[in-house]
Amino acid sequence: MEKQILPNFEEAQNESAELDFKASFDPAAPQDWCEIIKDLVAMANSGGGLIVIGVNDDGSPASADLQNVLALDPATIADKIKKYTDQHVAGFSLSGGLRYSCPVAMLSVSPVPIPIVFTAPGTYDVGGGKQKTAFSKGTVYFRHGPKSEPGTSEDLRAAINRELDRIRSSWLDGIKKVVTAPIGSTISVLPAEVKLSGANGAAVRLVTDENAPAFKAVRTDLLYPYRQKELVARVKQLLGDSVITGHDVLCVRKAHRVDSEPNFFYKPQYSSPQYSEAFAHWMIEQFRADPEFFDKAREACKKHEASR
Repeated sequence: MEKQILPNFEEAQNESAELDFKASFDPAAPQDWCEIIKDLVAMANSGGGLIVIGVNDDGSPASADLQNVLALDPATIADKIKKYTDQHVAGFSLSGGLRYSCPVAMLSVSPVPIPIVFTAPGTYDVGGGKQKTAFSKGTVYFRHGPKSEPGTSEDLRAAINRELDRIRSSWLDGIKKVVTAPIGSTISVLPAEVKLSGANGAAVRLVTDENAPAFKAVRTDLLYPYRQKELVARVKQLLGDSVITGHDVLCVRKAHRVDSEPNFFYKPQYSSPQYSEAFAHWMIEQFRADPEFFDKAREACKKHEASR
């Protein structure tokens, strides 16, 4: 996912295609899930944006209780999206903030290269034996100003043009690197896949850069050298302090969906999971940025288990 430039929600008085206000959000209410998923998917299809919870439509503070919202496990949000789209969507993040000194919850949404289609209807009970449908199966939603509505041919054309612009920009960036390279530089063209021939093969490392050439892991023991016990020892070694346990690793795996991140995690068919050096360094970076990183992972894991 490309980085999303978020709108200035602190000064905006009105909703827009990139900004949506919600007075409240109840994670226990099916109707609230359907409505927020509709807006999230519409924003992702339209180039990304920001959903701010705790703000009325006119921009005034709603004074909502955000404790349950901010305690949401990202995996729960991803599972709810998958329920209606059959897709694993990871291009979002939930965080707390302030607007006019009042607390809000912010759900930032990154753009997707291909528009997401709803594969199940977002229908919920409104009482009196009646139901309301937020979105129907087979529909593709986009943002039309402050509204999330079924897409048109123009919406699809705009989505295609955004992706083409992204690809052209990537090409031009590559050309610029070539023409501006210092005299005497060597230009290398890499294959789409890099294969590891053995311990004496070319040195490689796992990265999150989507523009880097794909790497086919033939010697997985070289790419994922740590089982859980060795990973804990490696993190302790790098930190110089005994701060994590095997249980912490399991909680981080669940809270941050590490099992779906091939740069960090590999599960052999007949043995226990293995982890990469990149995962060890990533956990250290998160811990140094937030000393409560492991505490929050344990708490998120505990709440997720309790909600099942």
